[in-house]
Amino acid sequence: MVIDNRAAVRRVLIITLLLNLFVMALKAVVGSWTGSLSLIADALHSVTDSANNVLGLVTSRFSSPKPDRDHPYGHQKFEAVGALGIAAFLGIACFEILQGAIDRILNGGEPVKILPSQLWLLLLVLGVNIFVAFYERRVGQQLGSPILVADAKHTMSDVWVTITVLAGLIGIWQGNVLKLPQLQWLDVVLAFPVALLVFKSGWSVIKDNLPWLVDEMAIAPEAINAIALSVSGVINCHDIASRGLLGRQVFIEMHLIVDAEDVETAHQITEEVETRLEQKFSPVRVLIHVEPPNYKSEQISFESNR
Repeated sequence: MVIDNRAAVRRVLIITLLLNLFVMALKAVVGSWTGSLSLIADALHSVTDSANNVLGLVTSRFSSPKPDRDHPYGHQKFEAVGALGIAAFLGIACFEILQGAIDRILNGGEPVKILPSQLWLLLLVLGVNIFVAFYERRVGQQLGSPILVADAKHTMSDVWVTITVLAGLIGIWQGNVLKLPQLQWLDVVLAFPVALLVFKSGWSVIKDNLPWLVDEMAIAPEAINAIALSVSGVINCHDIASRGLLGRQVFIEMHLIVDAEDVETAHQITEEVETRLEQKFSPVRVLIHVEPPNYKSEQISFESNR
């Protein structure tokens, strides 16, 4: 059975979009007040959070799992494309952060001035980021939505970025109090690990979604073969192929040799194989080719050079 959870995904994306806009605005305002490069970079990172939510809303609208004439396998790869779009946004953010840090090193800049009240505002921002990350990840796992899980990873990277920036600003604040101007370099130095965290988050999103786009094997053919052979009447199962995302949508093809003297009996056996695969790997669509006994093969997985 095909499950369409796009309405729930859109609801979560709208909630997180509003929260991310609030976080982005607060970081930008405090960054402007203090002149902090690392905080402005963090605000830029949050811009990508909001852009990712908008991207998710757009891709979710077009990622129906229900097939139609033009897309007989459904439209779910739109979600994976959207997740890769998130990775692209992260790459842009990483470049902007590094560019700003290098410019500050080469050309200098105004000293950072931070007040305790502004640090408290950043603690509020951190709390909102943590809530968004855990909320989006939990719902994304429940719904099996790669776009929500990918965006949650991005937001979690934002949590670590904010923690890093906040620690640096606390150090700068104490440096201003203790008359230690050399601590001003904390702002520039911490911009580099911020960039690395952003890059790591983008790479993780790519690794999670690329297999879905390139039709990497979803289920080991040995596992499918064992289930098929457990059905009474199945003599041989070979040339097994699978693709998709386990827990989201999987497509399976296989060749079967069955112990049946008529088409109706063969059909009943293949229906039982499909039922057991559905119970184990739901949701799944199975295509079975029934072959005569002389086509028996010990080649479980599908290979084009046979």
